Amino acid sequence: MSDPAELPAADLAIVATVSDLDRAADVLLPLLECSYNVLSICEELAHPWRSHPDLARRLDDTAKAHGVTVLGSGANPGVLMDTLPLLLTVLTQRVESVRIRRRTNMSRYGAILSKFGLGLTTREFATARSRGEVVGHHGFEQAVGALAAGLGWDLDSVDVGEVEPAVVTTSPRVGDHMRIEPGQIAAVTHAARGVLKGDVVIDLEITFGFFEPADEVVAGDDYRIVGEEQVVDLRSSVGFDSFLSTIAAAVNASTAVVEARPGLLSMGDLPARSVAAKGARRAGRASLGATTSQD
Repeated sequence: MSDPAELPAADLAIVATVSDLDRAADVLLPLLECSYNVLSICEELAHPWRSHPDLARRLDDTAKAHGVTVLGSGANPGVLMDTLPLLLTVLTQRVESVRIRRRTNMSRYGAILSKFGLGLTTREFATARSRGEVVGHHGFEQAVGALAAGLGWDLDSVDVGEVEPAVVTTSPRVGDHMRIEPGQIAAVTHAARGVLKGDVVIDLEITFGFFEPADEVVAGDDYRIVGEEQVVDLRSSVGFDSFLSTIAAAVNASTAVVEARPGLLSMGDLPARSVAAKGARRAGRASLGATTSQD
C-alpha cells in the first residue's frame, strides 16, 4: 500500500527496507503518526543521537506525541556490537577500552552485498569505491555511539575508515544469491574507532565475506574489555551468524517494543529479560492455534 492510513489496525509495524536513516524516515514517521509502534532493522536507527541528532529528536517527539515506541533492532549495530559488549563491562568496575573483531559470513545475503564490493575485481572495487558505490558497513557510528553512551564517555570523535579488500579468491565461492569467481573479492574489512582524550577507547573491525577453511581470515568473533581490575575476553571460533541474529533480535524485541515507554529507544534501553528468546512463547501460541483448529 502506498498510504499507511490504509493499513489495518495493529500493535506493531516492522520496517525492513534500507540502511540509510534519512530514507527510512520517510516510512518510519508516517507509521508513527498513524500510532503504530515501529521496529526497524535500519542500521542507522540503532543509536542515531550522535549521527542524526535532528532526525532522532523528530522521531522521538513524534513517537511520544502519539504514545508509541520506535526501536532500531539488529545485530550490527545492535546486540553484537553494543548491547553484548556493554553487558560484558559489568564484570569490571572501570572500563579502559573495548575492542571487537567480527568476521561474519555473508553467503546468505543478497542485495546488500553490492555495498561491500564482494564479487568485484580489485580494480573494479577501487573504481566503485571512488564513485561512492561501495560504502561498506552502515552503522559503525551508531555502534560506537551506543557503546560510548552506555559507558558515560563523551568521545572526541568517531573515525570510520574506508572499506578495504581482505580476500581475493582463487576458486569459485557460491552463496545463496551470488557466485564469486576466481580473481574477485570474497571478503572485505571495515573498521571504526572511538577516540577519547586522544586515545582510542573503542576499536571495532568487521570482515564481511564468503569464507573457506584455507583462508587466513576465518569466521569468528572476539571481544576484549580492558578493565581496571581485569581483562574480559569472549571468543567464538565459529562466530555469531549475522543473518540469523538480525532476524532473532527483531522477533524477540517485538513484544518489548509494544510494551516499552513511548519514544525513540535503542536495544540497550530494553531490559534483558524483555528481549530474551521467545521460542517457548511462540511454541505455546502454535499449540493453542492447533488445538483451536481441531475443535
